[in-house]
Amino acid sequence: MAKGRKVIITCAVTGSIHTPSMSPHLPVTASEIADAAIGAAEAGAAIVHLHARNPKDGRPDQSPEAFAPFLKVIKQRSNCVINITTGGAPTMAIEERVKPAATFKPEVASLNMGSMNFGLYPMLARQKEFKHDWEKPYLEGSRERIFKNTFKDIAHILQSCSGNDTRFEIECYDIGHLHTAAHFLDRGLVKPPLFIQSVFGIRGGIGPHPEDVLHMKRTADRLFGDAYRWSVLGAGRNQMFIAAMSAVMGGNVRVGLEDSLWLGRGTLAKSNAEQVAKVRRILEELGLQIATPDEAREMLKLKGGNKVAF
Repeated sequence: MAKGRKVIITCAVTGSIHTPSMSPHLPVTASEIADAAIGAAEAGAAIVHLHARNPKDGRPDQSPEAFAPFLKVIKQRSNCVINITTGGAPTMAIEERVKPAATFKPEVASLNMGSMNFGLYPMLARQKEFKHDWEKPYLEGSRERIFKNTFKDIAHILQSCSGNDTRFEIECYDIGHLHTAAHFLDRGLVKPPLFIQSVFGIRGGIGPHPEDVLHMKRTADRLFGDAYRWSVLGAGRNQMFIAAMSAVMGGNVRVGLEDSLWLGRGTLAKSNAEQVAKVRRILEELGLQIATPDEAREMLKLKGGNKVAF
C-alpha cells in the first residue's frame, strides 16, 4: 500500500432504492438534496452522485426539471465533482433515464453494465407503515421487475453523451458486468481510465463476502490492468466493511444514504455527511489521504467543473 495514496470518496446522497418512510433523514426536496451534497463534500467527499425525487411524495423523478434546482446550487457552493445518474429507477425507460446527463453534460454520469433482478422487496419486512401510497407497491414490484440495461441501452447512453466529454461511473453488480465494460472499451465507446464502481450486496447481484470482493478486483485487474480506477460500495450493513476492504486493496470508496440508511447497527445516519466523516476516519486511521475534488479530477481525467451545462 503506497504511502500517502489518495482515496476518492464518492457520496450517493439519495438514490431511488429507499423510500421516505424508511428514514426521516433521506433527502427528498431540491434544497435537501443540495444541502446533503454540500455537507458530504465539506466532510470529505470529492464526488457526489445525484438522483432527484418528487418533492411532494419522494418518488424517483428523472426529469431534467427536477435536477436543475439543486445542480446549480451545488455548483455555486462547492467545488465537488457532480455525478448525475443514468440509472434513475428500474421502473423507468432508458430514454427517460439518460435525459439529465444528456441535458446537463456533467463531468461524471453513472452507467449500469447489465440487466438484472434488483430485489428491493426484502425491505418490506422491516417497514410496517408507509407515508405514501407508491412506496409499498414499488418495493413489492421488485419481486418480478427486471432492471433493464441491454447492450443497446448501454450504447444509447454512451452515444447520447458522446459529445459531452462526460466520463462514467461504471456500475458493476456482478462479474459479467466487468466483461461488458471491457466490451464497450474494445468498441471505443468508453475510454481509459475507466472508473469501475463494484456494487456488493444488492439482491440479484454479487454478494458481500470478502471472497466476492477479491473476485471482483482480480477480474478487473485482469481485464483492465492499469487502465482503470476501482471503487466499491456495500449495500446496507455491508457499507463500511466493504469500504475498508477496498481501501486496504488499493481502491476508492462510496458511501451515502442511497446505499445505506445506517451509521451503525440500529443507528440511522442523520446525514450523508455523517457517513462520509465515518469512512474518512477509517481511511485516515489506515494511513491513507483523502483526495480533494481537483485531485479526483486528475486521477479520473475529468473535463473540469467549468465545462458542464448547468
